[in-house]
Amino acid sequence: MQRGGGRLKPKKQFGRKVGCLRCGRKRGIVRRYGLHLCRQCFRDIAPQIGFRKYS
Repeated sequence: MQRGGGRLKPKKQFGRKVGCLRCGRKRGIVRRYGLHLCRQCFRDIAPQIGFRKYS
C-alpha cells in the first residue's frame, strides 16, 4: 500500500505573485482601481494621480 503517492490534481500554489509596480514589494498592495501599488508608494504619488487626504 502506497502512502501519499500519485496525486490526481496538481498542488495549488499560494503566495503573493504580483507586487508593487513601482518598488516590487509584495505586502500592503493597493489593488483598487487597478493601481497595484504598495501603500508606501501610494502615499508618495497619491496627490499626483488625483487622490486627496480628507482626515
